[in-house]
Amino acid sequence: MALDQATTALLEQLAASGTKPLHEMTVTEARGLTAALGELYGPGPEVARAEDVTIPSDHGGIPARVLVPEGTPRGVVVYLHGGGWVIGALPDFETLCRKLAVGSGCVVVSVDYRMAPEHPYPAAAEDAWTAVRWVAGNSASLTGGADDVPLTVLGDSAGGNLAAVVARRARDEGGPAIALQVLVYPVTDCDLDNDSYSDPANQLMLSRDSMVWFWDLYAPDPARRSEPDASPARAVDLAGLPPAVVLTAEHDVLRQEGEAYAAALEAAGVPVRAQRFDGQMHGFFSMTGVLPGSDAALAVVLEALDALDDLGPRDHPDDDHPTRLTAEEAAP
Repeated sequence: MALDQATTALLEQLAASGTKPLHEMTVTEARGLTAALGELYGPGPEVARAEDVTIPSDHGGIPARVLVPEGTPRGVVVYLHGGGWVIGALPDFETLCRKLAVGSGCVVVSVDYRMAPEHPYPAAAEDAWTAVRWVAGNSASLTGGADDVPLTVLGDSAGGNLAAVVARRARDEGGPAIALQVLVYPVTDCDLDNDSYSDPANQLMLSRDSMVWFWDLYAPDPARRSEPDASPARAVDLAGLPPAVVLTAEHDVLRQEGEAYAAALEAAGVPVRAQRFDGQMHGFFSMTGVLPGSDAALAVVLEALDALDDLGPRDHPDDDHPTRLTAEEAAP
């Protein structure tokens, strides 16, 4: 179907302002665009506590933002933002993370991992892994005493890539236990020549040329792009990974790889809930208050967090038919 009216209006507004395509911008200009868009989203709901922390690392520390909802937290969510591993900052995703914390009743830890080109692959993946382990080890202090609440990793776009990477590493390294991985239009493969990449209807805010630009900055050595920590779909074995929610947008160059990854997880016996959002473009999830599709997608994520007990543990030896979320079930 065609782009929805709100998305069309936003694109027209950007075009009228003379905004260049991402791949024609400098890194500084591109980062300025995401900051400007972030100012459109509003302040977000109040939380009980908002705190900036530094997660210890071997390079001096990883900045993070901790958002604690009212009441007793029922879980912890590590949020890994999108931006092609190059752009995006914690303030740009503050409104979304506040809505996530309040709507789910979970503590949300938004991670400011190192970005390219200053810090190319695998810096972002290593920071994501360090952050998730730190959050798991400090769950009690983050939640005010609860150390047995479920841990979710959630990311959009490049952040979805990082969430998929840490979910696999947690399996391979024996923990921490991750209850759910939420992958929103994730980057899962370095193949830039599938049908959704070549579809002219998908060349919007994110285009094939933009993804070439992002990959060149993040992983300048093409030989390394096939490593599972860069392209999660290239992992040899996906069995035993945490249950997954995979959300995609109809008009997105990343749609096909995200849906292929959901299918591969399902084929490996991982419980999967998958949903494509028609009429939406890449980036809609974080554009809360601007694109109505954002609220619809957030509702799916909140439903999945509410249903963590129903999803069960990571190992599902008797589950031959993982659940997929239908369009009707996804409706907010």
